[in-house]
Amino acid sequence: MDNHYDILIMGAGVSGIGMACHLARKCPDKKIQILERRQAIGGTWDLFRYPGIRTDSDMMSYGYKFSPWTDTSIFADGPSIRHYLQSAVEEHNIDKKIQFGLKITQIDWSNKDNQWTVSAIDEIRGEPRQFTCQFLIGATGYFNHDKPYSPEFPGLADFKGTIVHPQHWPEKLDYKRKQVVVIGSGATAVTLLPAMANETAHITMLQRSPSYIFSIPGRDKVAELLKGIIPQRWIYAFSRNRNILFFSALYKISRYFPNQLRSVLLKLARRKVGPEFDMKHLTPKYMPWDQRLCFVPDSNLFNVLKEGKASIITDQIERITENSIFLQSGKVLPADIIVTATGLQLQMMGGITLSIDGQPQEANKKLFYKGTLVQDIPNFAYLFGYINNAWTLKIDLSADYICRLLHEMGRRHATVVTPQAQPSEVLADKHIFGALTSGYVKRGGEGLPRQGHSENWFVSHDYQKDKQVLRRPVDDPALKWR
Repeated sequence: MDNHYDILIMGAGVSGIGMACHLARKCPDKKIQILERRQAIGGTWDLFRYPGIRTDSDMMSYGYKFSPWTDTSIFADGPSIRHYLQSAVEEHNIDKKIQFGLKITQIDWSNKDNQWTVSAIDEIRGEPRQFTCQFLIGATGYFNHDKPYSPEFPGLADFKGTIVHPQHWPEKLDYKRKQVVVIGSGATAVTLLPAMANETAHITMLQRSPSYIFSIPGRDKVAELLKGIIPQRWIYAFSRNRNILFFSALYKISRYFPNQLRSVLLKLARRKVGPEFDMKHLTPKYMPWDQRLCFVPDSNLFNVLKEGKASIITDQIERITENSIFLQSGKVLPADIIVTATGLQLQMMGGITLSIDGQPQEANKKLFYKGTLVQDIPNFAYLFGYINNAWTLKIDLSADYICRLLHEMGRRHATVVTPQAQPSEVLADKHIFGALTSGYVKRGGEGLPRQGHSENWFVSHDYQKDKQVLRRPVDDPALKWR
């Protein structure tokens, strides 16, 4: 019984910590525990340690609603976010409710016992561990933490320099006065260039195709102006609501007026890099938000490009030699260090096997109920944030809903709740990432849960819609209680 809990949370990253804090606030009578594979909280923010690592969402939105981000910086670096998470843990007394170093391998629901059995391995000792709980919450994110996406480039094995993937950045990598080539064009690449450019001999972003890059201020000037004049909670509420509205509107404009937004983004980029820069390197072939926009603070990427400290080349690799990269155009890039910022590999549930009474369940055939519960899986929630706005906005909504669901279970004296959908509800050809066409989605989209027709079963990635759907009364015909 020492390993039995009312609620188990898998993962102590941003989602898991947020969920635990909600439970501490709203369900203090529940015995909870977080199982975390790493030796520290933070999840993604503990894993990624590359130079300049930061949010690509504004912190007023990314911070938890119950724990305001009081600094006026729009973006925050990795250490600041880890400190913020630690403060939330300490404030809500979560620190004694986390067990570290446990790799969860299997979860199985028993209809006979009405409980989950969670099997894990203590990775330091190599010993198996087992836990049981009434309600289980997945907070493992959506990508493979062990193995990033690393395509096989011709001749890569011949390279005599250092090869690094941002997901596993060496702690003491020396790149001073080195020729660095970053392969990739996404959020990681546009972060690395300005972070490293002042110390390298030169740094080049080598991309097959460009991304949209949009500069926003690094600090909230309005918040700075109002600080000390009006209460901090008013400043936070204003800044948060303004930013949520801005980024939500930006996404909607991209869906309804893609050509107009494309024109604006390219004109802004042209203004930042100057008339001499070849805009083919900043002009994607797709429309805005078909893939994620890359946000940069205070034009930092554009500045190092304009100053000549960094460059972008749009080309494809012919082969890699001992000390250079030969491109299909005939150009040759000298390289001491190659950074393969080539993206993630999708992996739902952290690779954990899910079963009911020993029968494996396939996530890619399931729907998300209100973007939170999983079709036909009893007493189970999976936390999944936004791909077009601050991740944690959705986590706050889902966590609040789960707390209300648990209260409703208590009111009904129910021990089990299961969301069930009609077969006609399933949109088999659509998954929960929607219209996003990023490489990692194309590679792993078939493994993602499906979408449904109605709003209860459709993952909209729309904060305003989700507020309406998730804040309705919990009681619903789709939920089966016993």
